[in-house]
Amino acid sequence: MNYSVSHSVVASRALFLKLSTTGFLLLVVAFASLIYGAGPVSVTDALAVISGKGSAEARFVVAELRAPRTVIGMVTGLSLGLAGALLQAMTRNPLAEPGLLGVSAGSGFAVAVAILFGATTATLTTLVAQLGALAGCALVIAATRVQGLGNDPVRLVLAGATLTGLLLALTSMLLLMDQRAADEIRFWITGSIAGKSLNLLEATLPAIGVALLLTVVVARPLAAMALGEKAAVGLGHHPGRVRFLITVTVALLVGSATALAGPLIFVGLVVPFIARAFSGPDIRKTLWLCVPIGPAVVLGADVVSRLIAAPSELPLGVVTALIGAPVLLAIVRAGRMPAL
Repeated sequence: MNYSVSHSVVASRALFLKLSTTGFLLLVVAFASLIYGAGPVSVTDALAVISGKGSAEARFVVAELRAPRTVIGMVTGLSLGLAGALLQAMTRNPLAEPGLLGVSAGSGFAVAVAILFGATTATLTTLVAQLGALAGCALVIAATRVQGLGNDPVRLVLAGATLTGLLLALTSMLLLMDQRAADEIRFWITGSIAGKSLNLLEATLPAIGVALLLTVVVARPLAAMALGEKAAVGLGHHPGRVRFLITVTVALLVGSATALAGPLIFVGLVVPFIARAFSGPDIRKTLWLCVPIGPAVVLGADVVSRLIAAPSELPLGVVTALIGAPVLLAIVRAGRMPAL
């Protein structure tokens, strides 16, 4: 008994240390997001604004452009990181990721259709994006039920890539139908948090709040399901109900992130991969560590997007793909797949 208590205390302290370390990293990246940019406002100008001084132009850029961009990037990273971790745990597949399995593409296609019919990114609600993500989630679950497919991570990703390719092709067809919509969709599908209003963030907060609550609810039964469905049932959990709740949670998270930043691929793959490197296979610890790591990854990629081609900016979606593709290749080429 004493050994069990002692082991629990040590594990809690270790998790707290890891959360503190990753939380500090997030603070550093968030600070970098405020002071670095592709425009004429330099690091010195931004530091002057933070210290309460600075020119009117610098104050506008930092307070009205970079600060909202930083907050939206943090929320986007949190949503995609948690969604990726939940998908991977539910499918028992380390390659499951919203951008690879058609969830983000489904959400993106739904938003593109909404834009075609007159919506704009300024007035777009999260409902359309979440319905598209929900459809993508349903197809993911259907794919995992095909005999043999759910047990083969590479085949599942190939099926998801097929779905993603189909939805991207349909989205491209929309570009030919209306010039105004084409310009709007073309800008949006590249993935970006630049110039996004906090009003859009306010529209997503209720959905994200519900998703976070559901994440807390499913964390424990999901950890039990890692022992096998029979063991989970023996512990009083209902795997079918848990999968349904996870589907809804992922749809809310991915739909919200897509409404905020467009379809960003690989974030939901990279964030849980890094979190598991710190936490091991325990999904509860992984989810905790995704909270600071997800925002740090997205903000870090966004800072790189501003600096790598200054005075212009690369689309955030391009940078996340450049970061995530090597991680995907490393997982696929590993001697054995990480156990979930």
